[in-house]
Amino acid sequence: MSSSIIGRCHFVADSIEAAGTKRRTTRWRSPRAAVIPSFHLPMRSNEVKNRTFADDIKALRLITAIKTPYLPDGRFDLEAYDTLVNLQIENGAEGVIVGGTTGEGQLMSWDEHIMLIGHTVNCFGGSIKVIGNTGSNSTREAIHATEQGFAVGMHAALHINPYYGKTSLEGLISHFESVLPMGPTIIYNVPSRTGQDIPPRVIQTMAKSPNLAGVKECVGNDRVEQYTSDGVVVWSGNDDECHVSRWDYGATGVISVTSNLVPGLMRELMFGGKNPALNSKLMPLMEWLFHEPNPIALNTALAQLGVVRPVFRLPYVPLTKAKREEFVKIVKEIGRENFIGERDVQILDDNDFILVGRY
Repeated sequence: MSSSIIGRCHFVADSIEAAGTKRRTTRWRSPRAAVIPSFHLPMRSNEVKNRTFADDIKALRLITAIKTPYLPDGRFDLEAYDTLVNLQIENGAEGVIVGGTTGEGQLMSWDEHIMLIGHTVNCFGGSIKVIGNTGSNSTREAIHATEQGFAVGMHAALHINPYYGKTSLEGLISHFESVLPMGPTIIYNVPSRTGQDIPPRVIQTMAKSPNLAGVKECVGNDRVEQYTSDGVVVWSGNDDECHVSRWDYGATGVISVTSNLVPGLMRELMFGGKNPALNSKLMPLMEWLFHEPNPIALNTALAQLGVVRPVFRLPYVPLTKAKREEFVKIVKEIGRENFIGERDVQILDDNDFILVGRY
């Protein structure tokens, strides 16, 4: 048997003379395949995550926190999801946050979460940056999810600070230091949801890492200005402040909920220079979207526009009929042509909605 054959266990015969007869014994030799360079295998994890660098993420001005639509049984409606992402691409969004608060990552299993990130990368990763929300209040979970997210090809990770249980400032630093080495990362500061602010000292420490792309900041424009003056990239996390953040306080752009509905107008707000008239025109929509905790209003609006099925995973439930009627008026004032979808906006009845508790 030739020892050049790869992938087999080889036994080398030894001839031993004994009492005038030949006796053959065998000695095991390890397979040579184990030492052959694995050039024929898929890319290693470090090759995948390094396809995009932090500087590629820092340049993005309009990132949409994309909605996750559902089928009546509560599973993902990938056909509707693909339509939503395509509409973002066609109207100028440069990135999407997959499975964020708006996308209801908090209602997903990790299997669902990583599957949706991988699906988005496979279908749209060549046209838009895919930023996977792989944050958790458990460092162990955040590490594991981030490894998986980069393994399926996401361009960057979004990480929140540990919530509910919270931790010390030193704990925050250790938590972020555990995930930053894996690839480009946006840190998300939203104390209204986590119960704890991420202070500048923590961000300044994290900024030493080449993988910190920047911060999604919800505290306000004073904090935005502080970071930008220190050379840290910031995206406004508040749609109603993003125009001023962008043009007066140095924010790079916005990670937006509103752009799910009017991506073209939000792009104009981020790219077209100061435009207080457009900002004022959009303000009633932005205020309506955050009357109740996000994504309640967005889910309701997309259903009224006929872009997604009117299915809610509990504990989210649709806005009241009075608020649904208000949305119809807002759409008419801004112009239906500026919103995604093709159907006329509808006032749905309460019994049109499906609420799913088990899925």
